[in-house]
Amino acid sequence: MPGPEVGARLDESATGIGGLIRQLGREVPSLVTKELALAKVEITEAINATKTATGAVAGGGAVLLAGFIVLLQAAVYALNLVMDAWLAAFIVGAVVSVVGYAMMQAGKKKFEPSALKPERTLHSLQKDKAAIKEATR
Repeated sequence: MPGPEVGARLDESATGIGGLIRQLGREVPSLVTKELALAKVEITEAINATKTATGAVAGGGAVLLAGFIVLLQAAVYALNLVMDAWLAAFIVGAVVSVVGYAMMQAGKKKFEPSALKPERTLHSLQKDKAAIKEATR
């Protein structure tokens, strides 16, 4: 008796699609809540990284300032005493300045917009979008 089997399959299919849509309706709010929580965590991490970068830039600026002061002291030594002492102060000042500059550049890279982008959340949202599209087909 092929008739009842076909009708039963159609009813199961309709119930399955309806059930799937109801399940999707129940799970989407939970999914959105979880995605928002993930975004919050990523934004918090980005803010903390920005705070660290700010500290690195400030530290680099302080070291660069110290290097500049030593370079000025070296210039004074060069003008007042033409001896080995000014050369030593000049070398130390140059090294300190290079280190400070490197520290500032390392901290500056952390301010780039790509460092603040919530990559995991965007990737997860793309996966969710694909899964929802697949479920509704």
